[in-house]
Amino acid sequence: MNNTVLQKTIDLGEGRKVTIETGKVANQADGSVVITMGRTMLLATVVSAKEAKEDVDFMPLTVEYKEKFASFGRFPGGFLKREARPSNYEILIARLVDRALRPLFPEDYHAETFVTINLISADKDIIPDALAGLAASAALSVSDIPFNGPISEARVARIDGHFKINPTFEELEQADMDIMVGANMEHVMMVEGEMSEVSEQEMLEAIKFGHEAIKMQCIAQNELAEEKNVQKREYEHEANDEELRSRVREELYDKIYEAAKNNKGKKERNDALDEIKDAFTDQLIEEKGEDEVNTALIGNYFHEVEKEAVRSLILDEGLRVDGRKYNEIRPIWCEVDYLPAAHGSALFTRGETQSLTTVTLGTKLDEQVIDEVLVQGTEKFVLHYNFPPFSTGDAKPVRGVSRREVGHGNLAHRALKRMVPLEEDNPYAIRVVSDILESNGSSSMATVCAGTLALMDSGIQMKKPVSGIAMGLITDESSGKYAILSDILGDEDHLGDMDFKVTGTEDGITACQMDIKISGLSYEIMNEALQQSKEGRLHILNKMKETLAEPRPDYKPHTPRFEQLRIPKDMIGALIGPGGKIVQQIQEETESTITIESQGDYGVVDVFAENKEQVDAAVRQINKIVEVPEVGKVYTGTIKSIVSFGAFIEIIPGKEGLLHISEIDWKRIESVESVLEEGQEIQVKLIDIDKQTGNLRLSRKALLPKPDKNKQKR
Repeated sequence: MNNTVLQKTIDLGEGRKVTIETGKVANQADGSVVITMGRTMLLATVVSAKEAKEDVDFMPLTVEYKEKFASFGRFPGGFLKREARPSNYEILIARLVDRALRPLFPEDYHAETFVTINLISADKDIIPDALAGLAASAALSVSDIPFNGPISEARVARIDGHFKINPTFEELEQADMDIMVGANMEHVMMVEGEMSEVSEQEMLEAIKFGHEAIKMQCIAQNELAEEKNVQKREYEHEANDEELRSRVREELYDKIYEAAKNNKGKKERNDALDEIKDAFTDQLIEEKGEDEVNTALIGNYFHEVEKEAVRSLILDEGLRVDGRKYNEIRPIWCEVDYLPAAHGSALFTRGETQSLTTVTLGTKLDEQVIDEVLVQGTEKFVLHYNFPPFSTGDAKPVRGVSRREVGHGNLAHRALKRMVPLEEDNPYAIRVVSDILESNGSSSMATVCAGTLALMDSGIQMKKPVSGIAMGLITDESSGKYAILSDILGDEDHLGDMDFKVTGTEDGITACQMDIKISGLSYEIMNEALQQSKEGRLHILNKMKETLAEPRPDYKPHTPRFEQLRIPKDMIGALIGPGGKIVQQIQEETESTITIESQGDYGVVDVFAENKEQVDAAVRQINKIVEVPEVGKVYTGTIKSIVSFGAFIEIIPGKEGLLHISEIDWKRIESVESVLEEGQEIQVKLIDIDKQTGNLRLSRKALLPKPDKNKQKR
């Protein structure tokens, strides 16, 4: 093995450079590189088995992205104090890399392949995920593993109207567009991101901008592989039977074509295709004997013919398998308030895809805690997506949350989050949960639609409703024919060349996700797909509005109520009390939940309770504590102690003033005890605040009628 250390440097502009280095570390892997930018370093390794396992007819690729807490000098949280299962963030980055790499392995390469990317040094100003795709591709490029790369990924953000590649965390907070682009030298392979209602043309410009930056990164990888004199390994992972392949096509093509054409429903179509395949398999077994028939190969060749037949049906006859036109959307029906006990709920059904989505509103204590290597804090709005096996009629157990569920939930979350009011306009923590009950087509886009309806049903004042659509593409390179399909079915996704999901409001795109399975997709076709998606998206949005056009004016009666107060910053301690005693007492007496946090020059107090009466009671107590005494104001106070010269009266919790004996009554008082007693409530007027000591002077007689002196003389 040649362990010579080689380096290549990529200039990102503005003095920012990225270095690719190979040959120094992890040399027992098939390929390894270290990517360095500033103080950020990513180690990427790739290892692939020498042989494929028997009967494997797909690419068994596993991509892992892991951020080491030591890279930023931090201890992991939790009891064990070590890195555990991947976080959702790490899963999402691994999926981004996987989606860009997977199409570029040879179709007949089936050896188990593992790509591992570790963040080993971190810089607080550099977002490392934008370098993960480059690291993975570079490791493959310097390895002997067959790979039709290189590729790279780049984050494109638009800040103050200008595009920037791989911005800092701080810059990204100001961006109205944040997308990740994956591409090779010639073509874009993958796009995913979120934006603030941008146009289709603006998104296309961002993709092109990212692609130009990626080309430089691909050139550097090619040069590195050339300097290393990389030789790709020989392999033979498929044992084909061309006679069987030919027979499957000759005998079954017409039958498959007719089954795809004449069976509009998913179940009926699948049953018809299974019947054709089973009959053919039984016939072969009868002819040759069971030991001589390779059912796995029959399945592979049957799928090839099915793909050819369905694509021909679409391109030659203009017919989709369910009988729709290219731009036609399946029937849609919606229902809100389906679950009477939820804070908000909606059913969204489009064709054979159905989402039941709920909204739960909680307190600040319910916010999701984020504890990643470079990002800490809380998330006020979360969205979870569940895809149970029964939604596709599969008899399988549920084995925890899959990476696919994490990815689909993230896309829907990004689609909605910029339209969900946060901060002052909404103190609630919001959890949206989409349970997919049926699936044939994009369930993530159904989640966006159902999520919008459920949020509006809950009374959350969304800025604008959001809908989503999945677009597909069928192409024939030899003839140049292509068909852009709106609202694709599962079959059209599996057998097609593109899966393009777009979400947005009436005024622009809020999120997108695109995976391209072929090379040679032009920007013209991409633009046409975007324009067609807009028509479909608006059609779906109008259908949603027929059910619920705008957010409900108020929350459900059983939704916890809230009030938000701002108090002087120096009053936070008084409200909390020693050891939290005061705020805990208020919560106990009013059956409420109170959260307090400092924001700038003031404190923000959120009060939550089951009903408005409990909230009002808590607010009254808080106001008493944080109230600033005001000269001339009348207070109902409690006598705390009596002395010879007067009484000390608590007019506000924690604030006492002196009621001097001379201010008790207009007439002379010989003894304070003869008029007042401890624990008694009386009304007093604040007549003065000592500027030096802050002591309060109270008067009771100021509230009593002044005696008439003439009457006293008579």
